[in-house]
Amino acid sequence: PEAQLDRFMLNILIEYPKRDEEIQIVKSTTAEEEAKPNVVMDGSQILQVQKIVRRVPVSDHVLEYATDLVRGTRPESDEAPRFVKDWVEWGAGPRACQFLLFGAKARAFFRGRPHITTADVRAVAKPVMRHRVIVNYAAVSEGITSDEVVEKILESVPEPSQTVKA
Repeated sequence: PEAQLDRFMLNILIEYPKRDEEIQIVKSTTAEEEAKPNVVMDGSQILQVQKIVRRVPVSDHVLEYATDLVRGTRPESDEAPRFVKDWVEWGAGPRACQFLLFGAKARAFFRGRPHITTADVRAVAKPVMRHRVIVNYAAVSEGITSDEVVEKILESVPEPSQTVKA
């Protein structure tokens, strides 16, 4: 159900492997020898990274941008563009905004930056929102997907300037 999907931070689409990749997958997973994963991080290291990511600062203009993106997905909202009112049954809730910022923080952290930008928010928008924006029958009949709605939201919500408000 849609309400349960909202608990997941990301919905990442994975395509089928290429033929040679699939042969290798089948070959390696049906052989007698079992693959042994390499330890990259232990549990305490993962928790430490999570704490660091939470401390990555967010400028007000980035937070407002993420909020505007999410609010723009709600068909009953005055901020929603016409295409959202036409194609969306159910828009993203506050958890989407939280996960946009967490995802953007993690992206900045893993790229070695101490702050997030609107580009980081934009980069995680589809995987964060595609399962939170539920298209209606009109959209389905026109072949419109939630990814396309999110893309149009990204095109329609202007990125704010970084100027400080007085």
